[in-house]
Amino acid sequence: MTEDNITRIHMDNREFILIGTAHVSKQSAQQVKEVIEAEKPDSVCIELDEQRYQSIIEGSKAKETDIFKIIKDKKATLMLINLAISSFQRRLAKQFGIQPGQEMVQGIQSAQEIGANLVLADRNIQITFSRIWHNVGLSGKARLMLQVIYSIFSSESITEEELEKMKSQDMLDAMLQELTNSFPSLKIPLIDERDQYLAQKIKEAPGNKVVAVLGAAHVPGIKEQIKHEQDLVALSKLPPKSIVPTIVGWAIPIVIVALIAYTFIMNPSVGIQQTLSWVLWTGTLSAIGAALAFAHPLAIVAGFLAAPFTTLHPLLAAGWFAGIAQAYFHRPNVRDFENLSEDVLSVKGFWRNKVTRILLVVTLSNLGATFGTFIGGADIIRLFFGNLW
Repeated sequence: MTEDNITRIHMDNREFILIGTAHVSKQSAQQVKEVIEAEKPDSVCIELDEQRYQSIIEGSKAKETDIFKIIKDKKATLMLINLAISSFQRRLAKQFGIQPGQEMVQGIQSAQEIGANLVLADRNIQITFSRIWHNVGLSGKARLMLQVIYSIFSSESITEEELEKMKSQDMLDAMLQELTNSFPSLKIPLIDERDQYLAQKIKEAPGNKVVAVLGAAHVPGIKEQIKHEQDLVALSKLPPKSIVPTIVGWAIPIVIVALIAYTFIMNPSVGIQQTLSWVLWTGTLSAIGAALAFAHPLAIVAGFLAAPFTTLHPLLAAGWFAGIAQAYFHRPNVRDFENLSEDVLSVKGFWRNKVTRILLVVTLSNLGATFGTFIGGADIIRLFFGNLW
């Protein structure tokens, strides 16, 4: 049995064996099997939370998803991001002929075979995502979205040898350094905090010998953090909601409405120009966004009609109306949900599948309306100062 990518830690008469894996590597899954069978640990820790574990055990429940509820709960864009992120990993997994996360599946199976305790050691994925989104800031959100979009269109492939090199210490340090430079705030909740959480869960696992199946990026941090006590309650808290987005969200429409109302009183013809500018910019760009997603004609119309009003209310979004119209005329069937994992492997698939098409309609229509808000708002200010001052 090779010791490559294996780290052994001895503390308080206990042994912790960390297996650094690449999530789409055949060798990683095989190594997990060999290590657990040879070591026969008391506990096996895997880098999964309860939600992802249940997904693996019970299989995909995508066909039970209520697409209308996703839109109403404002989760369409989040679901699209999750699918886009997973698509890159799935493409690599397909390239190597395995299932993504196969090393975690192997860890579960091997733990059951030897009768070891199975410990779900990772933090809830929703908490991690919330803390990521809270930490990256406005510019970070924009850059992160660009990375996600790039992952959809990227056809990049790598050799399995290159994939295995990613598990070496030197390559890993270089990757983490690059991540820190590009997204310093992203690294904290995605890597550092989870290192702390994983380290504590591994340390609390029962028995004197513990095997942990981990993504290679976490091994260096866990080696350091396992020496210290970690506060799991603090690491599991959702970030406090900032009042700033709410203030900005209401301030912009109040200013826009106030400017138009005042202009109507002082010069009705200019007020009409402002109103038309607002309707045309917000409605047209929202409709263009829906059209780029190849929405149903009436969904495009819905986006156009809704945008001038929804952009003036922070709790509403043009994409909801366009998405609901799209879902009404092209409701996804069971096959669409079953084909999701395959369709997200290509750009064409994102537009072909009725589920992702709806998510694209919502997201792109909302994006268009947002651009329209800034452009239309700027034009209203221009008309206000150009004709009344």
